[in-house]
Amino acid sequence: MKVTNLIASIDRSSGGVGEMLQHLCKTLFLQERVEIEILSLIHEHTFDDITGWEPLKPRVFPIKYKNLYRYTKFGYSPEMCSWARNSEFDIVHTHGLWMYPSVVSLLLSMHNKRPYIMSVHGMLDPWALKNSRLAKKVLGALYENKHLKKATCVHALCEPEKQAIRKYGLTNPICTIPNGVSIPDNKAISLPPWQEQTVNGRKVLLFLGRIHPKKGLVNLINAWSLLLRQSSREAKEWILAIAGWDQLDHEAVIKRLVKDLEVDNSVLFLGPQFGEKKLAAYRNANAFILPSLSEGLPMTVLEAWANGLPVLMTKECNLPEGFCANAAIQIGTDIAGIGSGLQQLVSMHEDELCHLKENALRLVKENFSWQRIASDMKSVYEWMLGGGPVPSCVRTD
Repeated sequence: MKVTNLIASIDRSSGGVGEMLQHLCKTLFLQERVEIEILSLIHEHTFDDITGWEPLKPRVFPIKYKNLYRYTKFGYSPEMCSWARNSEFDIVHTHGLWMYPSVVSLLLSMHNKRPYIMSVHGMLDPWALKNSRLAKKVLGALYENKHLKKATCVHALCEPEKQAIRKYGLTNPICTIPNGVSIPDNKAISLPPWQEQTVNGRKVLLFLGRIHPKKGLVNLINAWSLLLRQSSREAKEWILAIAGWDQLDHEAVIKRLVKDLEVDNSVLFLGPQFGEKKLAAYRNANAFILPSLSEGLPMTVLEAWANGLPVLMTKECNLPEGFCANAAIQIGTDIAGIGSGLQQLVSMHEDELCHLKENALRLVKENFSWQRIASDMKSVYEWMLGGGPVPSCVRTD
């Protein structure tokens, strides 16, 4: 079979969505022998990052009238649509909502009469729908609601996302398949990105991801300040490292808060980390935190677990398996809830931290391998084409 994947971006601006698609497509291509086509729009770092998709060869298309659509980031690209309409494929798999690839997918379904599957990647969660609500209502009325309702199948990453999809009013079959993660090899560890900054032997609590309001960094910094003001010896043995790329100028807000709260000497800003630099950050950190207000299923938590890091995260990260397996500490989204988790972390003995690490590695190996996830997705594709039974991951309730 040939699967055409539509996504707004394949470069670093796509965050976990692009990373998930890259690993999924490579595994489907190399191990499941599925023919893969990837169509994307051109963004600032597309040609810097495209080599990471090898042996796959994504086709990328320019955005027309880019300045006109700068507020909605719509991504109008008639060249993408033209290529897709003339391409031969069996299934379309669209990743993400509210942008032009959804329009292309909808047009293809009407023109080629082929089945398509939608991966919504947390974009129908309540918090996400409240963000830019008016624009999403308009886009929904114009094309996205029709696009969603006509999908042969909708892909959810977890049970809470499945519930959010149903709450949006969709009655389509839903397959629930999580993101996956690769276990790093044991090659030599590179120097950490904080090597040139003053750490003084302190343990490092790492945040890595988009610096965006939904990630909960404002409350994290406030909770961090309160923890340090308690003057506990354990807290002063830690440092908070924030790695990521800025969105909506939120980094300036966070840096100003750090300065106002006078915690400059215990918070590091590392900037974006990719490839070997990102791996070095995980491998040299002592713990990972994601105080997010809303997620689909965050790749960064899976990557932290794969690198043997104990994790602090909110239930909104949609990975309850981590709490059940004692691989994560649950925190709230408010200052008090984050502060409680921070206090628990800094008070833990080394053997307790090692126990969390062991549980984390076991969890990802058993539940989040790309081989298992690609196999499940292929079974969904086969079912959509009428060539197989209804997979166990597909539900109609």
